[in-house]
Amino acid sequence: MELASIHFYPVKSTAGHDVHEAEVQPWGLAGDRRYLVTDGEGGLLTAREHPMLLACVAVLDGDALTLTGPHAPPLRVTPTATMSTVAVWRTPVELTDCGDDAARWLSELIGRPARLAWLDDPTRRPVNPEYALPGDRVSLADGYPLLLTTTASLSRLDEWIAETAAERGEEAPAPLPMHRFRPSVVIGGVERPFAEDEWKRLRIGEVAFRVAKGCDRCVLTTIDTATYSKGKEPIRTLSRHRKRDGKVWFGINLIPDGTGTITVGDSVTIL
Repeated sequence: MELASIHFYPVKSTAGHDVHEAEVQPWGLAGDRRYLVTDGEGGLLTAREHPMLLACVAVLDGDALTLTGPHAPPLRVTPTATMSTVAVWRTPVELTDCGDDAARWLSELIGRPARLAWLDDPTRRPVNPEYALPGDRVSLADGYPLLLTTTASLSRLDEWIAETAAERGEEAPAPLPMHRFRPSVVIGGVERPFAEDEWKRLRIGEVAFRVAKGCDRCVLTTIDTATYSKGKEPIRTLSRHRKRDGKVWFGINLIPDGTGTITVGDSVTIL
């Protein structure tokens, strides 16, 4: 098995980047989801409710962030000294506001008041203690430092989706792109679809990881990133084949047991 691709997302719920290598830090890949969009009143805004966030491309240059989108000129973001508490799902987190220019830019993009906030200290947010050790930390990802998917599992899911369409007399859709699932790392060469369900620990290159839990999926996976419209797949088909405990599952969440650089093509070993 080998590391097929690496992806990171500078701003939560915005477009991702494919990279050849990445630094693994205790709270996730370097530069991954250190920013998020808020409603300015302590609430989190995501592409689940505001799909146009996926049209935003955030580019990191050292510590600087530039936002590009279809609605306005690129904007270079400068964090302020103002702190506020944002509810990142069930956890209140102190974040740094990124100023009125970024707020106007994002508000125009999604059509409602919005602000950009930065996690200046990535040690601030703990991982859910039910699935983690006391010192584990996560940036602004949904819950865990990295998300792993496999090409074998996506191939099987695409087969199931085609079967569902045929049963309903629908035209077979194009295969789903992996970026619908917003993984951090994608593993190729896995012999059996969904073999990752059984993994407990693994090593990518020289960096070891623990598997915290499987990843339950939401409506974000149904958004077409070309049109920003919602469909029925893959949730409809996952509900037939991958449903348990009232949720549907695809991928696994990882917590690093060390740090280092991972590179596309690195060998992957189950420990």
